[in-house]
Amino acid sequence: MFKVLLVDDEVEILRDNCRLIVEMGYECFIAHNGKEALTLIRQEHPDVILTDQKMPVMGGMSLLEELKLIDKTIPVIFFTGYGTVDTAVNAMKSGAFDYLQKPFPPEKLESLLKKAFDYREAILENKDNHEPNGKKIKLEGVIGKSKVIEAITSSVFKVAPTESNIFIYGESGTGKELVARNIHIYSKRKDQPFIPLDCNALPGNLLESEIFGYEKGAFTGADKTKPGVIELADKGTLFLDEIIEMDINLQSKLLRFIQEKSYRRLGGQRTIRVNVRIISATNRNPMEAVKQNKLRHDLYYRLNVVPIYIAPLRERSEDIPLLAKHFINKFNPSLSREIKGITSDALLCLKKYNWPGNVRELQNIIEQAMSLTEQNILDLADLPQNIRDNYEFYIDEKTNGLTFKDAKDKVLKQFGKKYFEDLLKKCEWNISKTAREAGISRSSFYRILDEFNITIPEQKK
Repeated sequence: MFKVLLVDDEVEILRDNCRLIVEMGYECFIAHNGKEALTLIRQEHPDVILTDQKMPVMGGMSLLEELKLIDKTIPVIFFTGYGTVDTAVNAMKSGAFDYLQKPFPPEKLESLLKKAFDYREAILENKDNHEPNGKKIKLEGVIGKSKVIEAITSSVFKVAPTESNIFIYGESGTGKELVARNIHIYSKRKDQPFIPLDCNALPGNLLESEIFGYEKGAFTGADKTKPGVIELADKGTLFLDEIIEMDINLQSKLLRFIQEKSYRRLGGQRTIRVNVRIISATNRNPMEAVKQNKLRHDLYYRLNVVPIYIAPLRERSEDIPLLAKHFINKFNPSLSREIKGITSDALLCLKKYNWPGNVRELQNIIEQAMSLTEQNILDLADLPQNIRDNYEFYIDEKTNGLTFKDAKDKVLKQFGKKYFEDLLKKCEWNISKTAREAGISRSSFYRILDEFNITIPEQKK
């Protein structure tokens, strides 16, 4: 039998809600504040915790922080009163599972408890982010080992088994749809449709018909009935990308659908009920959009039950070597190339770049470099000029900890290698011409090739 710990300083609320929980078939323990709750957590090991936010001795947020040190796998649901939804959302950002706004009907409590128990079961089956066979969970298509990727993986693992709506936000090119697809893959809806829709791709009237569908004759050109993406995603997941670009009037209709779980096609009279989980995404600041009346406040809180932030590539530059290797392996077959890797200088240059286009831009840069290079290893000269211009060649962290002489020798060697490789390419790998351009003899140039470990491509020899 699942155990619920109920925490509130109001005796009547404790009594009434405890009775409800027992009638639902669960075991219920009560505590009057966070401090009492901590004692019961250690003694009874509850599966779910329901707690108020403001209580004497220790409030809900402090309880949540202490719980992370004891057992961070226990889902915590916050009670919130009218006007304190922002506080509840902040609690969810700190690790809370969900929140209930007072007053709430018993069926709402029962539904949320079921989701929490489902999540708890999934956590226990996949302890420490591992699948039952002990293999560490890896998000499909998401490359990296940084703390940013670990946090995203943890968030996906946590929210996927639930039925909560998810709001993903981050810059363009960071992989928001990839994360949405992984949430679907690890959810109970994985065998049902995943339907993506870019809300910025269609004008308002067309977007409405794309979402809700239309009946034959609903408007000029509607020569047959067409189901909308909501209907196509029934029992599965609907991904609404760039949700803030949706017309404010259409947002009202989407909100009504979320509340009622039913809708009518354009020009239709029949009410259609569907079971859809909604994952939304934006590359803008959602709270700023709310303030600017670009996003309805009430719709935002319906969609933003669980927020997931995807950091830009510049904040996880340690993942660039893995991403570069992944893209090289990906493009070798389609480009009919056999590129074996990328030099450390080129990687350092990529790490120092700001990446306004994020992972998508990196993918394009690697594909471009592979298409144009004449070598089997990508080097600094293969990267676009704008990226190389950003590269501070002489200020290299690889010289940290060296004496001045050793640091100078290292930088000069790096400069020499780059100088002669660039000159060779300019002279089309003609050794005699390159030696003349450099002002040295041909025999001396051969010694330089050995010194800097420069390889002439086979087809150029």
